[in-house]
Amino acid sequence: MPLESSSSIPLSFPSPLPSVPDNIINSSLPSMSYVTSREMKCVLHWFASWSGPQHERFLQDLVAKAVPGKLQPLLDGLEQLSLSGANRPPCIFECQLRLWDQWFRGWAEQERNEFVRQLEVTEPDFVAKFYQAVAATAGKD
Repeated sequence: MPLESSSSIPLSFPSPLPSVPDNIINSSLPSMSYVTSREMKCVLHWFASWSGPQHERFLQDLVAKAVPGKLQPLLDGLEQLSLSGANRPPCIFECQLRLWDQWFRGWAEQERNEFVRQLEVTEPDFVAKFYQAVAATAGKD
């Protein structure tokens, strides 16, 4: 038997879920999967704990992904490779970069752009450096 109040107004129960702001619900961005949003949150969380040199390494990787046909970002990335520690297990940062690379490859272009937008919210100076580095690759092969 359905529950009804004495008037014609149906009973309502409070939602156990937090409300979502209208600007997020009505966003013009295409919705992304739950998995992709969690991957982005992980990378943003990792980024917050990385050191300055690790930020620089991530910047090089991000630039190389943004302009994949350019030779200079690839050469800069090769400089970071080291054969001296080939017998040691990877550090946590290296594992995080491997996951980042794997996840980034699976993201659509809109999702990649959304990641940079989210990074810009928390790290505007880093993203400004990213845009400068991308612009610096113009005309270089």
